[in-house]
Amino acid sequence: MSDGPWWSLHHAPVGDQRPWSVSIGARAPVEIIAGLTDALTDPATATTSPAPDPYAPLRQSGWREGRDHDGLTSPDGLAHVEHFIDDATDCWFAKTAVSEDPEGLIWNAYLSGNTPAHLITGFTRALADAAPLPRSPHPLRIPAYGRRQAHVTTVQLPATDVVFALEHRVKALADRPRRPAPPLAPLKAPPPRRIR
Repeated sequence: MSDGPWWSLHHAPVGDQRPWSVSIGARAPVEIIAGLTDALTDPATATTSPAPDPYAPLRQSGWREGRDHDGLTSPDGLAHVEHFIDDATDCWFAKTAVSEDPEGLIWNAYLSGNTPAHLITGFTRALADAAPLPRSPHPLRIPAYGRRQAHVTTVQLPATDVVFALEHRVKALADRPRRPAPPLAPLKAPPPRRIR
């Protein structure tokens, strides 16, 4: 498996919204990607004012100021999120690693500075969530890089919970209250052309 950015979103400029992009590494938990895509598909989160602080969910979960970098680091020291700004760059970086050595990198993510704050906040909220990640019950299926950090608990689930998990998630997303989209302006018909 390639460790490059397998998950990418690109948004073209629309009105006042500048183009933005997000790329997330192949090993990122799907729950973290879903945090961003759930915020993307919920127009209610786009209208919150003032814009949310993407660092807020991390601080509320006990993330601390980074020692060697700006940004915040998870309580276990494995994950780091940083909003990097200088004269030429404005972007968000997130990474999880078991060591500073390049071989210790588990996954990383890049979110351009134009990415709407509510989407970055959806990403950081999912990243800060301490809920267990349901995975294959066999401990040897946990990647080697994560075995020392993982706490494995086996729980028996009814087959219907597993079989219909995706269907239940889609239904829950569809049932969320949504604001209706503003009506589109009617298109004006072009003036008739005279033919001579």
